Parts: sequence; structure tokens; C-alpha cells
Amino acid sequence: MSDAEMSKPEPKSFIDVLKLREDTAMPLYRQLEEQLASMIEQGQLAPGATMPAERHLAAELGLSRTTIQHCYDALRKRRLLAAHGRLGYIVQKPETVLEPGMNRLKGFTQEMEELGRTPSSKILERQALSDRLIASIFGLPSTARFLKLIRVRLGDGIPLSREVAWYSLDACPGLEHADLSGSVYAYLAEDGVPPDHCEQTIEATSPDMEECSIFGFTEPLPSLLIKRRTYDQTGRMLEYVEGLFRGDSYAYRLKMKI
Repeated sequence: MSDAEMSKPEPKSFIDVLKLREDTAMPLYRQLEEQLASMIEQGQLAPGATMPAERHLAAELGLSRTTIQHCYDALRKRRLLAAHGRLGYIVQKPETVLEPGMNRLKGFTQEMEELGRTPSSKILERQALSDRLIASIFGLPSTARFLKLIRVRLGDGIPLSREVAWYSLDACPGLEHADLSGSVYAYLAEDGVPPDHCEQTIEATSPDMEECSIFGFTEPLPSLLIKRRTYDQTGRMLEYVEGLFRGDSYAYRLKMKI
């Protein structure tokens, strides 16, 4: 190694650049919030970077953990950070809040691809069974069989939704043993029963403990519950799904004409 290389200073951590003042009325958590927000917006903290754990950052800066919590919560509300399970908080681009359109029927996989995200799924439960309540929703006899599919849907590896879906095996028997790691809608189309239209409702709700764990929330945060009934061209119901979407990084966009 040359003398010039040996004399190069070590690159500064973003922590070393932070300057917090006691001689101002602005609370410490707000000072920290504004400086971190500026670093994110200017690219000094790159999208995808993992922020230090609250306890670690508090120790480094000589602040209370509560101060760091307030700062991180504020940045999350500004959609500059996203909770990501055991990894803590992940830096987001200011413009990366997902805003899928609602002008036509499309599945999660297609939606993510159109938004430039890489879709993936984790199947939590899969079984074929009969269910009286679900049969009544489909307008089928109580003995009708359905595929129940519970999945976590991810975009670029980040959990965005947890969905519980039911599919009529009368309409598409092949679903029972099909590879459903990708798009169910694509499989239905290949099997000759493509989805044609749907009825969908969206309501505000809070995630339960299991859903908080999936999304990496330390406390319940506002989320979107989407309920959808999907039909084929003949009006036969193919799917009933309830999907919970995290509200800190997911917003629906609707274009309307007068």
C-alpha cells in the first residue's frame, strides 16, 4: 500500500456529520429528523440502506431512545423510512410510495411489474376444503370445494400485503395442485377461465399482531383492507380475497372524468 493510500482519511459515517444543538427551541428529535430527511433526499443515505437500531443510534449520539423513536416515526410518516421486520428501518426514495391505478382488473404480480418492482410471494397456508360461509359468498352449495390460499405478497423483497384468498375448484379444478408461486390470474387464464371483472371495496383498518409481525411494525399502523370478488366472462365467481396492504408505502390512485 502506498503512502498516499495510507494517508487517506476514513470516509465519514452519516452519524459523524449530524450536528445537534442545545441552544435552540427545536426539539432534538426534530433536528435529527430534518437532517436525516435532507440526507435521504440528497442521496447521502441511499435507498435500501438500513438505519441503525434505535438503541445503537441513541448511544452513538448520546440521546434517549425515545428521541430516536420519535425521529424514526416522523420519517416513516413522511415515507422516507419503512419498517422492515428484524432489519429495522430501511431508507426509501421520497417518490417510491406505490400508487397503482384502479382503472382495470389486474393481479398483484402485474401491478408490481407495471410499477417497476420485482414481485414475489410467500405461501403461509394452502389447503382444499369446504366452507359454508365461503360457499354462501360464491352462491354455491355448502359441499362445494375451494382452494384457500394465504400469502404474503412482496415487492422488491419488502412485505406489502397479507392476503387470504378463496378460489372455486368447481370453476378451476387444476388450481388444487398447481404451482401458485407466481400469478394465480395468469394460471386461470392459461386454464381457460380468465378473470374478466371484479367488485372491490377498500376500507381503513389496523393490522393484528400477526400482520404487524409480517410488516415489521412495532405497533399497529393504518392499513388498507381490500375485499374483492372476481368473475369470469359468464359472471361465474372465481375468487374471493381479503388483502391487507400496509398504509405506509401503499396508496391507490384513481383517475376519474367529469
